[in-house]
Amino acid sequence: MVIGFIGLGNMAKAMIGGILKKDIVSCEDIIGSAATKKTCEKVSEKFGIQTRDSNRKVAQEADVIILAVKPQYFTQVIAEIMDDVDENKLVISIAAGKTLKWIEGAFEKKVKLIRVMPNTPALVGEGCTAVCRNELVSDEELAFAMSIFESFGQASVVNENLMDVVGGVSGSSPAYAFMFIEAMADAAVEGGMPRKQAYQFAAQSLLGSAKMVLETGKHPGELKDMVCSPGGTTIAAVRVLEEKGFRGAVIDAIKACIDKTKQL
Repeated sequence: MVIGFIGLGNMAKAMIGGILKKDIVSCEDIIGSAATKKTCEKVSEKFGIQTRDSNRKVAQEADVIILAVKPQYFTQVIAEIMDDVDENKLVISIAAGKTLKWIEGAFEKKVKLIRVMPNTPALVGEGCTAVCRNELVSDEELAFAMSIFESFGQASVVNENLMDVVGGVSGSSPAYAFMFIEAMADAAVEGGMPRKQAYQFAAQSLLGSAKMVLETGKHPGELKDMVCSPGGTTIAAVRVLEEKGFRGAVIDAIKACIDKTKQL
């Protein structure tokens, strides 16, 4: 089984790292291509994979083709490889906003196609990936693809009509989390804490809180209430967040992200 990456950016590197860590295939069975020779050399040196000097060569040799380029390059890349993709090859897309129907139209034929929406925490093995497939993809092929996505975090199958929502709630949300961490750290710095230590405290607290939601199965509201003692400091802070429209701002931000994704 040869896995081919067209595009060797951060997300592709996260996927390659996960695949090798979990021994899904060996480095000899991963090939890739990129826009520059320098990128190919760097990724090859880091992971020991083979690279090719054209997207067509990757498509010709690979059994699974992962399209890891930005959405604006999809038309060009698919035009390059469409004649080399037959009914035996599995195509995986990580592009936001490009539906199964759109991608099939670009290929001008039916292909085995899986669409995924990963996020950047995949770079540290804590990704969250949504997955959907077309009717040509078998259960066995889907299971193999899921093993790839689960190698760098969690993965779940969703209906395609939820993919734009996924983009808002997980695809783009690391940016919101980073802003929250930065804001908490700024407040700690104002209170006299050194900047580096402030980031550590803020980030670890967010990490631990997320882990409590995932591992306890408790409702986030219940976990919040566990921290809020009557007449205490936390409920005073929560009151300010509510007065400033914290929840509404988050909801409006994610809605804007979803609406923008639909326009891609």
